[in-house]
Amino acid sequence: MDPDIIDNTDSPYIKRDLEDIIYQNLNKGKVIILYGPRRAGKTTLIRHLFKDKNIPYLYLNCRQKRIQKQIVPDSLELKTIIGDHKNIIFDEAQYLEDPGEVFTVLIDTFPNLNIIASGSSSFELSGKVQEPATGRNLPYYLFPLSYHEIEKNYPATDINFYLDQTLRFGSYPEIFHYTTTDEKIHYLQLLTNDYLYKDILDFERVNSSAKLQKLLEALSLQIGQQVSYSEIANMLSIDRKTVEYYIDLLEKTYVIFRLYPYSRNLRSEINQKVKIYFYDVGVRNALINNFNSLDIRSDCGFLFENYFIAEMIKQNINKLYKSNFYYWRTYTQKEIDLIEEREGKLSGFECKYSDKRSVPRATLNEFVEAYPGSIIKTVTPQVLKEILESN
Repeated sequence: MDPDIIDNTDSPYIKRDLEDIIYQNLNKGKVIILYGPRRAGKTTLIRHLFKDKNIPYLYLNCRQKRIQKQIVPDSLELKTIIGDHKNIIFDEAQYLEDPGEVFTVLIDTFPNLNIIASGSSSFELSGKVQEPATGRNLPYYLFPLSYHEIEKNYPATDINFYLDQTLRFGSYPEIFHYTTTDEKIHYLQLLTNDYLYKDILDFERVNSSAKLQKLLEALSLQIGQQVSYSEIANMLSIDRKTVEYYIDLLEKTYVIFRLYPYSRNLRSEINQKVKIYFYDVGVRNALINNFNSLDIRSDCGFLFENYFIAEMIKQNINKLYKSNFYYWRTYTQKEIDLIEEREGKLSGFECKYSDKRSVPRATLNEFVEAYPGSIIKTVTPQVLKEILESN
């Protein structure tokens, strides 16, 4: 536990949608690996898998040097550690020297074990696991609370209030245990000033937290807009390749994600620049230090757009049959915020924080004419639940 982060382990447990999916995949001779950003609730979830059902389990915190030295890919050594336990948790498994080899030995030697590993940095853990444990692992991803998880755990009459709060403070689980604005801001500032960068700064090729901070601030001010790596490089006085490298690491530590333009090589469509969004809008607001109420903000439209697109991405990421997501924009400035491609069909989603605004008719006509059979929906807070549930 980070000493600066307030401990809310005694707070009521918020059940996650992923919990049922993981239960269904126990006892199948596979290592379940849970990826996701720090503080998203991975440790809480995997411990509750067994704790709530009074099932014995062995919890190994792989950040501890003692554990790192003991866990080696040797069946006799591993048997000494796990004893008669049938359920083993390797928390922050990326700290192990050879986690993939360890998991392979355990599964091959003790096929009746349930092994669950967590990791907050996919660029480290997946690289160590992928080759040795190919075919033996099931990866899942846990993010801050989804709209559905919030709705499920809080009274329906309050869901509009929680949407408003989420657009300001995000949806990290601990945020919902605090009652005052000051507590929420304090938590997010601690999260973004230290915890957010921990995995990246531990990585040997990153040595400038100041540049990383400036990069994130620049990206925070460009949500919903096309991003130029070259412009950001000039702004930060670093080279373009370094910008791309940092953005790649930020994506692999689940801070941001990229949305690429959709095009079937039509000459009128822009098909180069990406858009970059945050998995959590509270983190974005903390980076620019703006927690003002939505009625006095000029960026509430971009916040709602970021929130909806992130929800769609998160909702899709653990599905067996996945959609592809893009944005669409033409040289004549016609644009649709999100394009979903699924089973050969296209659905467009245009986000409007105000229900008094709609997609321009010219944009609708051009897109449908270019892609016959596609549909476009206008997403507002009033229909957010309906659209997320129907998807």
